[in-house]
Amino acid sequence: MSYQSVFSAGLFAGQTIMVTGGGSGIGRCTAHELAALGAHVVLVGRNLEKLEKTAGEISQDGGSVSLHTCDIRDEESVKAMVAATIAEHGAIHHLVNNAGGQYPAPLASITLKGFEAVVKTNLVGGFLVAREVFNQSMNKTGGSIVNMLADMWGGMPGMGHSGAARAGMENFTKTAAFEWAHAGVRVNAVAPGWIASSGMDTYDGAFKAAIPLLREHVPLKRIGTESEVSAAIVFLLSPGASFISGTTVRIDGAASQGGRAFPLSKAKAGQSQPFNGFHRAYMPDVLKGE
Repeated sequence: MSYQSVFSAGLFAGQTIMVTGGGSGIGRCTAHELAALGAHVVLVGRNLEKLEKTAGEISQDGGSVSLHTCDIRDEESVKAMVAATIAEHGAIHHLVNNAGGQYPAPLASITLKGFEAVVKTNLVGGFLVAREVFNQSMNKTGGSIVNMLADMWGGMPGMGHSGAARAGMENFTKTAAFEWAHAGVRVNAVAPGWIASSGMDTYDGAFKAAIPLLREHVPLKRIGTESEVSAAIVFLLSPGASFISGTTVRIDGAASQGGRAFPLSKAKAGQSQPFNGFHRAYMPDVLKGE
């Protein structure tokens, strides 16, 4: 089997695309789709084991892939990683700025260290990678960047550190789109809502117990798939989006719209069918049996 993308085969042939956080979750799925569409994918992350596993999958599927371990929060490491990628492949045509992470906690109990760690990962690290890719490559060759956000328009109760960082990344996306357009660089973002991904299995306690119930708070009455996020990312990288820049695409089944005062209607059976083109996708343990 191979990735069943909705996009044309060979769409990114001859192009190098960097995917941070490419060893798991949405990053892993997106890397698979981009490789299936002809790109050479550069996986970036801190966990070598995860990167090697994803790289092995892509190679087995006939794709072109390489990897770099890097802590994107470390400026010198990011500079060296980007320079090494350019030395190996000549240019970085696109960047999927996907790496991130957070943990559930109410604001009152988040320590300074914890708040700074999440902001560094989800905002500062993304800035450093984008800046270096622009300065070292895209400033000369053009290209496109897609940043990773989250559904934070109503705040992020229980994850305020991540919400603050993601809101900052949305503003960074708009600023970069404006400042870097002269070089032929487009910068956009995607904001996934509740997506069935391996990250769901990292939570425990009350947060874990609430995950199977999330679909009831989505107007489409279901949780999204990694493939549905990847498809939006691929479109924003593609020539079809060549006049789109500074935009955030919400991928949340309309969960960020409306309000609690307006009740959701009962779902009609079979009306909203998920798209799942990822042949190596697997259901998070917390959702099995739902």
